[in-house]
Amino acid sequence: MGIHSSADARRIAKRRLPWMVFDYIDGAAGMEAGADRTRAAFDALTLRPRILRDVSARDLSVDLSGTRAKAPFGISPMGMCNLSGPGADMMLARLAAREEVPLGVSTVASTAMEPLIEAANGHAWFQLYFTGDGTGTFKLVERAKAAGYHTLILTVDVPEVGRRPRELRHGFTMPFKIGPRQFLDFALHPRWSISSLLAGKPDMANFRMEGFEFDRTASRARADWDTLARLRDMWPGKLVVKGVLDPEDAMALQRVGVDAIQVSSHGNRQLESAPAPITMLPAIRAAVGPDMPLFYDTGLRSGEDVVKAYASGAHFTFLGRVLQFAIAAGGEEGLEQLWDVLKAETSITLAQIGKTGLRAGHLDDVLNG
Repeated sequence: MGIHSSADARRIAKRRLPWMVFDYIDGAAGMEAGADRTRAAFDALTLRPRILRDVSARDLSVDLSGTRAKAPFGISPMGMCNLSGPGADMMLARLAAREEVPLGVSTVASTAMEPLIEAANGHAWFQLYFTGDGTGTFKLVERAKAAGYHTLILTVDVPEVGRRPRELRHGFTMPFKIGPRQFLDFALHPRWSISSLLAGKPDMANFRMEGFEFDRTASRARADWDTLARLRDMWPGKLVVKGVLDPEDAMALQRVGVDAIQVSSHGNRQLESAPAPITMLPAIRAAVGPDMPLFYDTGLRSGEDVVKAYASGAHFTFLGRVLQFAIAAGGEEGLEQLWDVLKAETSITLAQIGKTGLRAGHLDDVLNG
């Protein structure tokens, strides 16, 4: 199907998805200068090619929370993945099981948390949004605990949902509101529309709970450090805080006992003027020291990007929308093809820079400058 890079997957997805769905997945905050800044920051980082080193035995596996992930990247929590293709959530879960990497299960996933952790063979982490007064939020925490989740990801960079003009122009809402514009959009993309109709309308499956409705646009601004403390007290497993871009915040999180920090700008979907996360990663690593588990997402498009993130201080990375594009482009086969491409790119990059793995401290000398 011609997927030889993440750009190929995006190009095919753009052709096959309705405009409204593509722009929901692809769009960023404001005029999208933040997304451009992140891409420019990755491109500005250069790697040191090294020669005549035996790199014949390269290993992409990575230690992660007491387990060994077969790939150096996991799957970011993404809302409403089934919009990219019917059954997308389960495709990602099966991939997580095969590769023994974490599947981030979003609060607003289009498949419920229980079948996803089962399909992922336990390799699933539940991602939590704090909403309203927290009543429903903490019900979800208890439900995740009962479902067998051992890692909870608290996303903290959405006090209010960012404005993404591309999706707003199409009238994107959840649940869908179908007007003349949306009807025309779907009619012009019959392959997606027919398959989605046969599979049933995607919805936010974790909110099929009595007395609890989720409003995607509801304020999440009441979350504070006391909220985090309450969550820490009630969650017996590992607690990851996602959406951190400031070294002082990272040190504060370390002091209150979170298990890992995820450097992220929410895929550039929240604050257009936020710094490129890859530029903040070294400063946050320096602030928390070498041993604090530090994860990274945002802007990863290739194996070279993955290596750059590890070289900048990450212990693990997560891929997001590129995986949805692969599903839109070619279903489960497309997803597996892009995954293998990204692994091959990562392995080849290691060979070019004279390295055999991605373990912590092994890439300290690979960035120029």
